[in-house]
Amino acid sequence: MIVFAVGDVVGEVGCRFLRSRLPAFRKYRGIDLCIANGENSAAGNGITPESAGYLLSSGVDFITTGNHVYKRREVYDYLDENEFIIRPANFYSENPGRGYSVIDMGRYSVAVMNLSGNMYLDYAENAFVTADRVLEKIGDVKMKLLDFHAEATSEKRAMGFYLDGRVSAVFGTHTHVQTADEQLLAGGTGYITDLGMTGPVNSVLGVDIKTVTERFINGMPARFSNPDTACEMGGCIFELDEKSGKCLSVERIQLT
Repeated sequence: MIVFAVGDVVGEVGCRFLRSRLPAFRKYRGIDLCIANGENSAAGNGITPESAGYLLSSGVDFITTGNHVYKRREVYDYLDENEFIIRPANFYSENPGRGYSVIDMGRYSVAVMNLSGNMYLDYAENAFVTADRVLEKIGDVKMKLLDFHAEATSEKRAMGFYLDGRVSAVFGTHTHVQTADEQLLAGGTGYITDLGMTGPVNSVLGVDIKTVTERFINGMPARFSNPDTACEMGGCIFELDEKSGKCLSVERIQLT
């Protein structure tokens, strides 16, 4: 089974670029399942039913999110109603949405989990403890994937080793900068610290350079915008063994 995990899709610009590249790439590489982090897919930030629907109609099968998932109130009911989008499992249980989902793909099933890091981000529960609890609930599904939406590289790598042999792949999101540490861990788990982003190359994490620079200089809030310039799509391909759930290979992807 071939899984393509796509880094944070940023704004309308990132959504349009994904739509222009993903369908042909899926066909060319024989991708069975595409997962994308969509928490910044709406204009400005956050995610809306419209931006989520755009991703799902562009070749994305499943959407993960992160700390910006609740920025837009109009997505709350959508998170409860749509089984193809999840939010971090360690957010409060009464919050909208679910923290994992099992996708029925015919001859096999795939479980997708979402967690938010504890370092430098708001969180409700310990991500490592929550991971254990979610894995117990998932049960005997062979192929399990985790989007760990976290700030600290150390926390992401620790999670990868913590879950090595218990999940098929751990891929980090949130920092929007792709890391060059893709690897197969000793227990058969595919890993990368951060997938990168899908959005404008000449930007600060997908946001207009001047806007962000001025904010660092004067400390004043500013409305973020996404420059409509040349884009990139960062991600990672994981080849999984359907019988064992082990990862067979990891390939970092950067499409322009």
